[in-house]
Amino acid sequence: MAFTDKVNQLVEKVLESKQDLFLIDFKVDSSNKIFIILDGDNGVNLQDCIEVSRAVEAELDREEQDFSLEVASAGVSSPLKLVRQYKKNLNRVLKVKKTDNEVIEAQLTAVSDENITLEWKAREPKKVGKGKETVEKKVQLSYSEIKEATVIISF
Repeated sequence: MAFTDKVNQLVEKVLESKQDLFLIDFKVDSSNKIFIILDGDNGVNLQDCIEVSRAVEAELDREEQDFSLEVASAGVSSPLKLVRQYKKNLNRVLKVKKTDNEVIEAQLTAVSDENITLEWKAREPKKVGKGKETVEKKVQLSYSEIKEATVIISF
C-alpha cells in the first residue's frame, strides 16, 4: 500500500471516532510531509489536533518511512469547501466570489446540499423620483457558481 493511501486510511479511521470533526484538506508532499487540515461542527481546538496527530503518528513507523506531520484547524480566513462548513456558518456574513468574478457580501440564510441562499440590503436609485432607497436582496447560488466563499468576522 502506498504511504499516502495508508495515511489517508488512518486519518479516516481517527475521524470516524470523532463525529464532530471533518477533514478539509489532506496532502502528502514528495518529502513525506503530511498536512492535515480539520474543521469541526463546534470548531477545532488544540486538543483535537493533538489527538489526531498522535493517533496517526502511533500507527506509522519512522524506521519504515521517514515523515513529518502537521495537523491544523481551518483558519478563520480559509475558504469554505464543504457543505458541512456552510451549515456550520449559517446566519453569518460571507464574502462570496462567484465564478463570473462578482463579489457579494451577505448573510447566509439557508443551506442545502445543492445551494445556498444569501440575503443583504442595498442602496439603489428610486424607481420614481430622485434619491436612493434601501432594498432587500436575496440570491440563491448553486455550489458550482461559487468560486470562493469566506466568513467575514466582525468585532
